[in-house]
Amino acid sequence: MPRILHLGLGAFHRAHQAVYLQRLHDAGDTEWTLASGNIRPDAPELVAALQRTRGAYTLELASPDGSRDYQRITAISVVVPWEPDWASFVRIGADADTRIISFTVTEAGYEARGGEAPLLFQVLARILHARESSGAGPVTLLCCDNLRHNGDRTRAGLVAHLRATHPALAPWVEQNTRSPNTMVDRITPRPEPAVRERVRAATGVDDPAALMAESYLQWVIQDDFIAGRPAWERVGAELVADVTPYEEAKIRLLNATHSCLAWAGTLAGHSFVHEDAADPHVRQFALDYATRDAIPALQPSPLDLPAYCDSVLDRFRNAALADTNERIFTDSFAKTAAFVAPTVSDRLARSEPIEAVAVLPALYLACLRRFANGQLPYAYSDQALGAADAMAIACSADPVLTLARDSRLWGTCAGDARLVDALRRADVRTASWVGALP
Repeated sequence: MPRILHLGLGAFHRAHQAVYLQRLHDAGDTEWTLASGNIRPDAPELVAALQRTRGAYTLELASPDGSRDYQRITAISVVVPWEPDWASFVRIGADADTRIISFTVTEAGYEARGGEAPLLFQVLARILHARESSGAGPVTLLCCDNLRHNGDRTRAGLVAHLRATHPALAPWVEQNTRSPNTMVDRITPRPEPAVRERVRAATGVDDPAALMAESYLQWVIQDDFIAGRPAWERVGAELVADVTPYEEAKIRLLNATHSCLAWAGTLAGHSFVHEDAADPHVRQFALDYATRDAIPALQPSPLDLPAYCDSVLDRFRNAALADTNERIFTDSFAKTAAFVAPTVSDRLARSEPIEAVAVLPALYLACLRRFANGQLPYAYSDQALGAADAMAIACSADPVLTLARDSRLWGTCAGDARLVDALRRADVRTASWVGALP
């Protein structure tokens, strides 16, 4: 029976990839099994709870209309224990029945720490070395993290790591693996104790592994597998030749508007994203950005972009998610570079105006000024821009020019006179709006 080995037992995996396999099992297709575990010694209580139930848990689904549904997920047939040498992962990964090795390890799993290679690459190297040695055959490496071009980026990083540390293994990996790009989407907050209480009240099951997610679910996968795959297209996944247009739509119409709402909502005195999305003035900033600059920059597209944008803003009004502006504000510097700058670059390359998209970095700058004045209503947190550097931007002689000239944000567009001018006008507009707030 073919198997998927998944690295990472976090909430998103259990609310997303495991759900798609559950749908197949519920439809009578039980050909594929799933083994999942953490590659770091994280959440030992959760892992123990899942081991007691043989991987079963309850998923609460919250809809924008306020309704909640409950689903028992039993798709994870093996909860892989964490061990310092990842022995169980290596054993399962080297088994010929394992045809896909997937992973959701968050951005931290791709970071080099203390002079060591990223943890994900260390684990994959051990598994693939054992697989090559045992003659288990080809395997697909399926990245499910929220990263642009995630398959390509993971593959490039892994092969570079192998060439430096396991040069004899690198050619085998290049010939015997595939790394499809994917786009994943489902808002999944960190599980809170209230979820467990609601699950107990609704189902009678006391489930310490219960979690909550929004009802919306999407998975777009490049159909490039070397050793077979489940029939995910039967249960709502989209198997395509090129993930890029779907990925760009999500990054620019979901991720960027998410940040836009959080920045503007913070300035307006809101704490939660659903409050931001319900505020007509805050919502208008996001709508103007999407309709005037982002959607035109994304055309042509296989998606109905206006409808997608409407669905995104509707999802953000889901009060059950209790998604905080503080969470979205975290790492805003990197988010500006990843989510906002591409639209700026595309519009400038076409000699098109950037008035609407320029409002987003202006809102971000206004939040930095709040931080510098001690008025940010939550703790500042940004791995790419430390507190001292954020303070330096906000307190510089010309904060707009300082922000517009930062090549880490804008790349080759940094310092472009059109960007500087648009950001100055957006800064004035933002200041006027903030000044008129009650």
